[in-house]
Amino acid sequence: MQHQPESPWTSGPALLLKISHFLGSNKHKPWIETEYQGIVMKNDNTVLLNPPLFALDKDAPLHYAGEICGFRVHNGPGGSGSAQFEAVVLDRSTGEGLVRSKEPLDCESQKEHSFTIQAYDCGEGPDGTNSKKSHKATVHVRVNDVNEFSPVFVERRYEASVPEGRLFDRIVRVEAVDADCSPQYSQICFYDIITPNVPFTIDNDGNIKNTEPLDSKHQRVHSFWVTAFDCGKNRAQADAQVIVTVKPSCKPGWMGWTKRIEYTPGSGSIPLFPNLHLETCEKTVWNIQATVELQTGHIGKGCDRDSYSDRSVRRLCGAVRGEVELLPPPSPATNWTAAVPTLPSSDSSLVFSFNGSTHVAVVPDSVASAVSGDHFTLQLWMRRGGASTQPPANQARGSRKEEETIICSTVKNDDSYSHYSLSVHGCRLSLFYWPDVSTARPVKFLWKLEQVCDSEWHHLSLSVQFPSVTLYVDGVTFDPALIHDNGAIPNPAPHQRLVIGACWGNFTIRLLSGVTVRPGNVEPHSVVECLYACREGLDFGDLETLGSGMKVHVNPSQSVLVLEGDDIESFNRAVQQVTYRNSLRFATPGVRPLKLTTSLRCFSEESCLSLRQLEGYLVVLQPDAPQISLSGVGPHLARPAAEFEGPQGVPLFPELRIVCSLSHAVNTAAQGMEGGALMSDAVAHTLDGCEVQPLGEELNPEREELLVDMEALKERGLDIINTTAYIAITGAESISVYEDVLRSIRYRLAKGSARFERRFRLSCSEMNGRYTSNELTLEVNFLHSLDSLYHPSHLLASQQQFLHPSHHTGELSGHTLPNPHRNSVVPGAATVIIMVCVGFLVVMVILGVFRIRSIHRRSEGGGGGKEGSNQWDDSALTIIVNPMELWIHQMTPVMTNESSSRRREETPPPDATEPFNRTHILKHHPLI
Repeated sequence: MQHQPESPWTSGPALLLKISHFLGSNKHKPWIETEYQGIVMKNDNTVLLNPPLFALDKDAPLHYAGEICGFRVHNGPGGSGSAQFEAVVLDRSTGEGLVRSKEPLDCESQKEHSFTIQAYDCGEGPDGTNSKKSHKATVHVRVNDVNEFSPVFVERRYEASVPEGRLFDRIVRVEAVDADCSPQYSQICFYDIITPNVPFTIDNDGNIKNTEPLDSKHQRVHSFWVTAFDCGKNRAQADAQVIVTVKPSCKPGWMGWTKRIEYTPGSGSIPLFPNLHLETCEKTVWNIQATVELQTGHIGKGCDRDSYSDRSVRRLCGAVRGEVELLPPPSPATNWTAAVPTLPSSDSSLVFSFNGSTHVAVVPDSVASAVSGDHFTLQLWMRRGGASTQPPANQARGSRKEEETIICSTVKNDDSYSHYSLSVHGCRLSLFYWPDVSTARPVKFLWKLEQVCDSEWHHLSLSVQFPSVTLYVDGVTFDPALIHDNGAIPNPAPHQRLVIGACWGNFTIRLLSGVTVRPGNVEPHSVVECLYACREGLDFGDLETLGSGMKVHVNPSQSVLVLEGDDIESFNRAVQQVTYRNSLRFATPGVRPLKLTTSLRCFSEESCLSLRQLEGYLVVLQPDAPQISLSGVGPHLARPAAEFEGPQGVPLFPELRIVCSLSHAVNTAAQGMEGGALMSDAVAHTLDGCEVQPLGEELNPEREELLVDMEALKERGLDIINTTAYIAITGAESISVYEDVLRSIRYRLAKGSARFERRFRLSCSEMNGRYTSNELTLEVNFLHSLDSLYHPSHLLASQQQFLHPSHHTGELSGHTLPNPHRNSVVPGAATVIIMVCVGFLVVMVILGVFRIRSIHRRSEGGGGGKEGSNQWDDSALTIIVNPMELWIHQMTPVMTNESSSRRREETPPPDATEPFNRTHILKHHPLI
């Protein structure tokens, strides 16, 4: 049968398809929702979308054009959609689709994903020609979690401290975390205390509180364990330990305060508050300020300073020499201070008291002329106030007479007079200066100072280089106010005068000490600071360890130290580093009161703490006294009289040795010894004076003198007072310098004035006489030659010494005779007499022996035996008679007049003119 071709007008669906294809049937784009929310389970890849994924096309039910061929996934904001997800078509005709992940997802690495999806139809034919795309819809996919992790505590151990006797809302908070990503499994649902029978409870947030008041005496430390559970009921991998320390009842204030602190001289710096800490009882403070005050006003001039004289301290500080002391110790040479009363001082310095009328010091013109000129430095110690500072009743208040004058000076220059006066009025210090009293008007330099009216000692140093004036008070510089118009002030009289303590007869300063003026260039600031510097005071241990936000301030005298900070822990560490130092080897012993004042600032001033002032005291113990030992000089010095009469004299102390040692107790128990012992350590030291004094009569300037090398003293900066009663060498210098100076002191006699002895005493001191040495006594003996013994004056002296031998018993035992004069010098008249007597006794014995033999021969011969025997018995009475007494008795009147001299020629000594016999001796003996 022959096949007939199909007619183009065939009816039915085939016809519609052909018509739509002919007319372009894919007219509409697919449609999907604009946003989808999806969930994917951990370790799964199918995404459950809400709403479900369906793509619709209005071209349906046309084949191809009304069908959905696929979905395309595009990157979202995260940029990972196309890489991790894909969408597939489950039914082309209905447009149902499925989104799935290409690989398993991990909630912990990324909990949520976002991307866009787009649907496209099949076009107009099998090849997808003329395919259309839908709009892009956003897909949010959340990865659901599974409870695979257990809670972990942030800390393995929690500690807290609470005061006893109180209930707290929270003592400490523990915290655990869970690594799961979902809220269901990552949250900690509750905590639990697993240690039974503890007085604590814990809530679901980890807050621990006590269920009953805690008692530190019953149990000081509580230790227990806690655990945590997440919302999936997983328990923590490891439990946490909680330690609660119960503190005794908290009282705000300083803890560990020691009222008494002891300081051993020579210890350097010691901490004052090693165990001190501030307890605020959990009160929040934002600023803490503590002021430590060391009161040393009763020690010397305000604190412990060098115990040397003012002149010696100037030398130790390197001050330029040439100062003139205006208030020296009273003496015949410096008698202008004799009428001014002095007060005792603990530092051995001389303190003068003035009243402006009878108690004033008028310096002689010879001294005042040495300090003339308009370039000078005036230095002094001053103290005002106290019980004695009220002006006399006859001085009216409100007048210029209230001014208290320190010093008033008018000096003569080349052809004019200049004048200055230093005064105090209230709390103001003023300097009036007239360059020329006849023509110029005065210039007033004014300072307002609290130091001049606080009743304390202060050091003032005024350097004048007119028109420039510099004032140092306690080493600190103060600038003046300059006043040119000073009203109707009368000009001073044009004649030279220097007065301390008065000027116009006005009320005066009360206490002054160490007033000196040095003409010429002014003192450097470093010297002024050294002159005032305290050798004791407050200090801070190590500034490098000072905590952040901490500040330390110390006043110039180091008597006040201020600490300031905002952190309580740093503040407590800083307080424990506050120290006391005393650089003096021999510190002044005694009590130094201590005060600690604390100021706190809080966020709420109403609830801020108020701490009371703490008071205590520092006790400086008695230092080990130095032992100054003088040695190397024997008790006797014997030299020929001719050496003392030489031009250089004889050195008194040629081998002097000075040793200073400290005696201190040592512990002998460790050495197996019972009790204690004293050990002496030699130390390098500084002396400030030595004195050589003749004992008995003062030196007779016409017959004897002590020679001192004045050039050597000047080079060493030592001062000397040379009188007939003593020689005093003063000035702070080393022991070796004083040894050299004292070894060079010589004793010289005038010709023919030598006696038989002269005694001297040597002593030294330090610390302005605070410590003294042993007194070394030296007896000088003058040795005479044999020829000089026969001189009448020497014979007379020999007679006196022989008649009183007890005065010199054993003196020669300490003599040292020089070898060059061994043959020409005998050891004194007494020795000569003894030798003559002994020799005469030997002769008498020999003569007696010969006479016995002679009588014995006569008796053997039968003649004159009885007579000879009687004569020998009678002569035996002459042996006990001293023939020298007879000789001296005969010579004494011979030395006094001429008639005696003639009688001496007629009656020679018995041993020179006639045989020695009993009758002659008895006849001339003074007792017969």
